[in-house]
Amino acid sequence: MRSTTSARPCLLFVVTEDWYFMSHRAGLAERARDAGWRVVVAARESEHAEAIRALGLEFVALPFERALTYPWRDVRLLWALRGVMRVLEPKLVHLVSLKPILLGGLAMRLLPRSCPAVLAFTGLGYIFSSRAGLARLLKPVVIRLLGAVARRDDAWVLAQNRDDLDLLRSDGIADPRRASIIAGAGLDAAQFPATPLPPRANALVVLPARVLRDKGAYEFVAAATQVRALRPEVRFALVGAHDQANPGAVEARDLEQWVAGGVVEWWGHRRDMAAVLAQAYIVCLPSYREGLPRALLEAAACARPMIATDVPGCREICIDGETGLTVPAKNVEALVAALLRMLDDAALAARCAAAARAKLEREFTLSRIAEQTLALYHQLSGDP
Repeated sequence: MRSTTSARPCLLFVVTEDWYFMSHRAGLAERARDAGWRVVVAARESEHAEAIRALGLEFVALPFERALTYPWRDVRLLWALRGVMRVLEPKLVHLVSLKPILLGGLAMRLLPRSCPAVLAFTGLGYIFSSRAGLARLLKPVVIRLLGAVARRDDAWVLAQNRDDLDLLRSDGIADPRRASIIAGAGLDAAQFPATPLPPRANALVVLPARVLRDKGAYEFVAAATQVRALRPEVRFALVGAHDQANPGAVEARDLEQWVAGGVVEWWGHRRDMAAVLAQAYIVCLPSYREGLPRALLEAAACARPMIATDVPGCREICIDGETGLTVPAKNVEALVAALLRMLDDAALAARCAAAARAKLEREFTLSRIAEQTLALYHQLSGDP
């Protein structure tokens, strides 16, 4: 490990939000710091910048907006990114999710001297999966720009599951010679201890995600309504922020009606997810598509049986009949049947809970994922 900050090669993370970095990438960044990298994080600043600095990392505030609907603002951000990279002269850039990949990759092309870049796709969301008019218009433009960014000799595409990698290849974005799968950023299992399942009486079913359509919020509430008609003692809770800036956000009036009608509870964003999951009997994620959902990794670490849709990302950790039950996306009747089966079969729930924790420990720990990622950093840059 190098003795001074100035002597260390610079690794620049570019993400949209400082809170996202803290929840999803901080552990990896700490491992990189300990391996000898000078780690700098560029993101929109909310309330986590000081926490990032407290980890011994540097922070640069940038005016990120997640939406792609304000091109004039994105042009300003592009030049701001270029300026940050020009000053830092990083040895490696790690761009996380679609917008940082697009703008960060284009900024690197404007520099007099470039460096290797890891393009980490965390899921192929709204632009790729939505059939809305705006998404249809943007998709061909985004694919062309991503191809220009990703098919450089010093760029490496990372996907979190096989389906996403295959789609990136088929769309001409990822060069098969410079693309691979690393399953997310890893989870520190010590922070999410396995606990015994609570009693089935008054069982709690949790959907731990932002309150979005494509997380399956509407299907979850519809299923909750039917299950509670048969098992009125079962509770259902949405645990996540109501992200109204997201184009897929649930309508505010719908959320208000669900809570007022007693169909579900809404706990909002929680930072104590281990404590939340300790109360849950089932973790349910009826999402339409994922990269690799941290919500299910945390559920597995806490030894909770899962019910999830059989879609990319979810199926990597929720294995039907082994760690949980899978159902087709947008199929409320199948979701109701799976919930009733898990609620009524204590042996199945216990077996899935134990298998989920074991799978997490085998495949998705922070140590395992950090080792793979640091090896990729060294392959691309020769450092540290």
